[in-house]
Amino acid sequence: MSGLKLNNISMRFDLANGSHVQALEDVSLDLQPGQLMSVLGPSGCGKSTLLNIVAGFLAPTAGTVTLNGHQVTGPDAERGVVFQKGALFEWMNVRDNVSFGPRMAGQRESQYGSQVDHLIDVVGLKDFRDKAIYELSGGMQQRVALARCLANDPDVILMDEPLGALDALTREKMQAMVLNLWKETGKTVILITHSVEEALLLGERLVVMAPRPGRIYKEYNLPFAEQGVGQDLREVKKQPAFTAMREEILSMIWNMEEEIMGRQGDVA
Repeated sequence: MSGLKLNNISMRFDLANGSHVQALEDVSLDLQPGQLMSVLGPSGCGKSTLLNIVAGFLAPTAGTVTLNGHQVTGPDAERGVVFQKGALFEWMNVRDNVSFGPRMAGQRESQYGSQVDHLIDVVGLKDFRDKAIYELSGGMQQRVALARCLANDPDVILMDEPLGALDALTREKMQAMVLNLWKETGKTVILITHSVEEALLLGERLVVMAPRPGRIYKEYNLPFAEQGVGQDLREVKKQPAFTAMREEILSMIWNMEEEIMGRQGDVA
């Protein structure tokens, strides 16, 4: 497989008053199969817009997205999305939610049943498979969303702030689970986050985006995701190298935010 390639992606939104917003400009990335990349940047830098283009929900104004040699022109099961909120079917139980994709693809229970049960077990919901979604906590619902995504066996998993609404302890547990699933499945993963610490933990590649228009500002290759697989993430975060990198990127994002606020003050 040739992986995921973004070639000179730009996105412009035309507004009703005749003005426009240049959300992205000339973004190019090349991900090999199985890579884990986090995307970080200040609010308004186009992170979610970029993810929606890769998902096929938006068509870019310019540029192309190709996956395994063919151009992305719309949503497809080869690209799975985990949203900030699970977007689950509240009236279905856990197992029916996880098995929804295979069932819609026409598979029989004998084809998907064992894999669905395995995924439910892997995300720690074995004893909750018959529970309705509304009976679950927020963290448990995000586990269901991740299992449902994996049940479709996508080549690429796109995650848009999937852990942002969780409490600190649940978030840390989910971060460890994401790392373990990435290593177990070998999937290509792109994670959008506002958390510098999370971006460092969950990105063997980390892309920092700059705003107005959204573009790649800096890219890092990091060891922390690999180190965190099966390990206590608190120990990873104690490393001097992790602390130094966190402070470097925090300062970078802070300076971007200050520049944004300065622009807004000039307009006012």
